[in-house]
Amino acid sequence: MRTHVALLRGINVGGRNKVPMAGLRELMTSLGLTDVATYIQSGNVVFTSGSDRPDAGKLAEVLDAAITGRFGVPGHVVVVSRAELAQVIADNPYPGESNPKALHAIFRRSELTPDDKAAVEKARQRAGDKGCRDDVTVVGRTLFLHTPDGLGRSELAAQLSRTSSMTAGTARNWATVHKLMAMLGD
Repeated sequence: MRTHVALLRGINVGGRNKVPMAGLRELMTSLGLTDVATYIQSGNVVFTSGSDRPDAGKLAEVLDAAITGRFGVPGHVVVVSRAELAQVIADNPYPGESNPKALHAIFRRSELTPDDKAAVEKARQRAGDKGCRDDVTVVGRTLFLHTPDGLGRSELAAQLSRTSSMTAGTARNWATVHKLMAMLGD
């Protein structure tokens, strides 16, 4: 059973920061990771680590450096264990949302600081003042962004994009979150 997922931020988007998935799989295998598989072209990689209790932060740092060295683009990698991803799914504060594209998990390497949380609240307030009905909830090191009118039109997402709470993470829609969990062997 695969044990982790690596989530890369900002690759293969808009023709920039090209990282071929075959090359990414090869790179990860060369680092001693096994059962490596990618999902879509946006930097989702499931794998097994040889260590019984690998540190996700250290794995992310190693992958960042290797991706930057091999492909010349910053990896901005967040690594999540199988158990952590299962917990993110269980923690979903919007279980009534039936459209998986209206719910995003923004994965971060670390929990938000009090200043980060204050910035999230300010972004929510600014968006709400403009009539936005979107919402955001912080649970641990994950932000859950609920955008019933779509992410592309979300005033809240636009406000959050100006904060480190969002730029320090990488977002996946709920369909992708569940697909990755299935690939890990839920």
